[in-house]
Amino acid sequence: MTATAQPPATPDLLYSQDEEDLRSAVRALLADRADAPTVIAATESDTPYDPRLWEALASGIGAAGLLVPEKLGGQGASHREAAVVLEELGRSVAPAPYLTSSVVATETLLALGGDDGPAAALVGELASGARTAVLAVPLGTAPAGSQKATASLDGTVRGVADAAVADVLLVPTAEGLYAVEATAPGVAVAPLVPLDLTRPLATLTLSGATGTLLADADASAAAVRRGLLAGAGLLASEQLGIAEWCLTETVRHTRERHQFNRPVGSFQSLKHRMARLWLEVVSARAAARGAADALATGSPDAPLAVAVAQAYCSGVAVHAAEECVQLHGGIGMTWEHPAHLYLKRAKADSIAYGTAGSHRAAVAELAELPAP
Repeated sequence: MTATAQPPATPDLLYSQDEEDLRSAVRALLADRADAPTVIAATESDTPYDPRLWEALASGIGAAGLLVPEKLGGQGASHREAAVVLEELGRSVAPAPYLTSSVVATETLLALGGDDGPAAALVGELASGARTAVLAVPLGTAPAGSQKATASLDGTVRGVADAAVADVLLVPTAEGLYAVEATAPGVAVAPLVPLDLTRPLATLTLSGATGTLLADADASAAAVRRGLLAGAGLLASEQLGIAEWCLTETVRHTRERHQFNRPVGSFQSLKHRMARLWLEVVSARAAARGAADALATGSPDAPLAVAVAQAYCSGVAVHAAEECVQLHGGIGMTWEHPAHLYLKRAKADSIAYGTAGSHRAAVAELAELPAP
């Protein structure tokens, strides 16, 4: 008899009780230590990251090790739980190297495999929150463009997110993937002035630097693609958090703000705008959760789910932030109101790990559709 092909598993888009409990813990921490005045003050300082906040998030709650198996010192959770953390980080636009270190760098190292050796040891350090690492590629690098690498540990990489605050740099080269200490001789990290001041960028220059070779070229190329795929997929959850905050705050403001003795939110044109935004946010939640679930279950459709999520969620986050600024009226244009933080994060996220256009092209290719 011929075996019947099994239908693909239906993605689980709902949140478990454990995920909701994790959300409550992260939200309470961020409300206490990363409220709007605190974040705005941090963007005006030379140290945007609060080490006490990172310690509480990474080791106190254990968020840094969610993707790491227990045998390597992590929590043994999955991308679903990490997505919940990123939703809350997006909701508060808190400056924290979670996406770059606990997702992209960690996933890259895990993709190398093995329970011992320098890569496994570094994973354990990242899981504890004792150290942070970044993948030394431009923030705009899409998973499909990850094959580009420096020839050796000599060269310049521009626009590396969180490089200025990282302890370890994961540098993909033509020889393989190296772990380079950020303070090693021959390593220069020059901060840039980014649009989004809550996620610092830097130019990384290597001049005869030395590092530990973690994997050869073929293995490292696959690992880097995996790390960037996870980063792009879970970035959609951060974008979802941005959009949800913007919608919630806009609805609250338009209920409280009165004009002609009526709440401005009661005017028909504003109702339509917010209703449209609500529909977009609901759809973005489905796309983001689908990507997180596909990554968590190791689905063969994960690249397609990630591309769909990024192609859609980028635009929703930007639209929600733009509406938030506009519908808050004059106060939305001020530095003291946090709306500008969300707009800048949304715009910066829209080109992180590939633009929406590049992901739409990936959807067309993976789904075998005509290119747009």
